[in-house]
Amino acid sequence: MKVLEGLSSVKSLLSHWVRPRELPPQLTWKYAHESALLGWRIKARNYNTVIANGLFVFWLVVAVWFGFSVYSNFERYDEPTRSLCALLFFSVLMVAVLSMTHQRMNFAYRFTASGAEFCEWKNFPEWALRFLTCLAIISAILFACMASLYRDAGYLIYAVIGPAKVMLLRASMNSKAYRDLQTEFHHRTYEWSRFTLVVVDKKQALVGLEFCWYDDYMNKDSLSTAPLFAKRRELDHLLAFFEERLPHLPRVSRSIDRAA
Repeated sequence: MKVLEGLSSVKSLLSHWVRPRELPPQLTWKYAHESALLGWRIKARNYNTVIANGLFVFWLVVAVWFGFSVYSNFERYDEPTRSLCALLFFSVLMVAVLSMTHQRMNFAYRFTASGAEFCEWKNFPEWALRFLTCLAIISAILFACMASLYRDAGYLIYAVIGPAKVMLLRASMNSKAYRDLQTEFHHRTYEWSRFTLVVVDKKQALVGLEFCWYDDYMNKDSLSTAPLFAKRRELDHLLAFFEERLPHLPRVSRSIDRAA
């Protein structure tokens, strides 16, 4: 029974992380008075994931190399201390890397008889602050315990310096400038007549709607493609929906820029 309760708790925790977040409070649907023909929310990486994954692998190798360097340079200390210092350095660096290469934007889509509304927003990663706080507390406790166990006051220095550096990183991440950089909100509304093309990118499992807009800087009309992020299994359903709503528009297969 306890095992089932534990599995249930784990399932609940996982569902909390994977489900889309609640809609932002500043969002007001323009066509809220109309019934939604189709709508969904999803978290997605709205940038070139190939480049981001490549950067993650590169920094992973760098973090491992630096971790081994820290481990090797602490030869005068015993095994637990060397391993702990290397692990702390690796953990802090990987948190910073993951916050850059695996950020996810929240997307909400709503289609009605009058048109389409796209909302995208990014919330500050509070989990990173909690992780760094826990890391600082745990490392301070471990170094203090080793100072008592081995009767070496040198461990007390690490019990102060290590967590202090972690908390400095936390403070920089919690600054207003960093929070503003990590927080975005955009709400766009389109009438059906603005769409000129349906773009299909089967490689990325994306559907895009091309629309016309006036470029004030260039003083001319321009075309852009709005990517619609959805589950891969929903691709055919989306194509069928747009085939019904936009039967007059041509459909082309080409690559879609995720950052559009």
